[in-house]
Amino acid sequence: MSDAPEPWLEPKALEAIKQGKVFSGGKRHHEIMRPFLPESYEWIDITVPLLNVFAQYKQIFNGHFSEQREPSCMHVLSSSDEIGRSQWSMVNGQRFIVVFASGDPLFFGFANTILREMPDAEIELFPSFNSLQTLAHRMLMPYHDMRIVSLTGRPWHEFDKALIERTPKMGVLTDNKEHTPATIAQRMMDYGYDQYNLCVGEHLGNLEKERITYLSLAEATQRSFDNPNCLILQAAHTSPRIFGIPDDQFAILEGRPRMITKAPIRLLSLQALDLYQKHTLWDIGFCTGSVSIEAKLQFPHLEIVSFEVREEGKELMQINSQRFGAPGITALIGDFLTQDLSALPRPDAVFIGGHNGQLSQMLERIKSVLLPEGCVVFNSVSQESQQAFKQQAGEKGFTLQPSMHITLNDYNPIEIIKATI
Repeated sequence: MSDAPEPWLEPKALEAIKQGKVFSGGKRHHEIMRPFLPESYEWIDITVPLLNVFAQYKQIFNGHFSEQREPSCMHVLSSSDEIGRSQWSMVNGQRFIVVFASGDPLFFGFANTILREMPDAEIELFPSFNSLQTLAHRMLMPYHDMRIVSLTGRPWHEFDKALIERTPKMGVLTDNKEHTPATIAQRMMDYGYDQYNLCVGEHLGNLEKERITYLSLAEATQRSFDNPNCLILQAAHTSPRIFGIPDDQFAILEGRPRMITKAPIRLLSLQALDLYQKHTLWDIGFCTGSVSIEAKLQFPHLEIVSFEVREEGKELMQINSQRFGAPGITALIGDFLTQDLSALPRPDAVFIGGHNGQLSQMLERIKSVLLPEGCVVFNSVSQESQQAFKQQAGEKGFTLQPSMHITLNDYNPIEIIKATI
């Protein structure tokens, strides 16, 4: 259903409501649909935690199926009270629940949750337009090439990925907490993606409250919007993606110009990490953040967690990630060996940029969290560190891969060493 106070429903949907006894939906859906419901009905509010909602659904179905052995049939009309023992609604000899949801319930919607939680249920859908379709219609904008990102209760990851990939047209589902139009616009400006214009749609489908607003990112950061809302971003122009960021463009440690993984070495190290096939990269000893940032720009699907013992690293990572448009890197300051790793995504690729003389302990800790078929890459600048890594990796059960020896300008030769588990 739409958010209209008097939504249009197709005849088959109205017939399902007429024959229904048990209904479910959000509080807003209940208020809109109350005039359509039969005199005697029961309602299950869809509220978090959803486990409670499905426990009530399953209580109804299981309690009756154990006696009648009838298959479940759930009617989901697109768009917590205790369940009584009222007579079941019947269609063709099957009992059903009518569930109301907004828009198209297969579009980041509640039908997806039903499919996951109740895979044996039979589902019949009566969809409406989803909010981004409706907004595109209001804009008279073709949307076959629009990329969809949901930030409704989700992290920034897919949105960041779309930005880094220079997506020219993006539809975004918002929420009223961390991912409002204002916070979205601010994030884009912080990371240099200011080539976009924005259109916000509020209360779409409710012609009494509906509002369509066109504005710049800067204007959006200063505005608040009613919920529910969604937005469409369109790039006024495209900017090129950098491949191999020049070293002199990074902010670096004061007085330490050599404390950066140089661009050719950086790119060869990323190649050794085989990041197309990986999901999570840990960068240990990130210093300026050059490896993490280059990895994020070339492989935006990655989750990246970066560790640095120096306090200055926090500011350097912030400056450089914003300078080069690489949002979404988690930077942690402190000794890697004492960090709490339990809440972090486990890596399947690890780059060691610094070890502070504790290579053995570091490899031991990496092995304890590294996913199967994961790898570790280490750039050795001396014969001693090369021998130490190979010996320690072998003793801890890693398999050494062929290494790469490279000399860059007048710098010392570097050995790029890879070990797998």
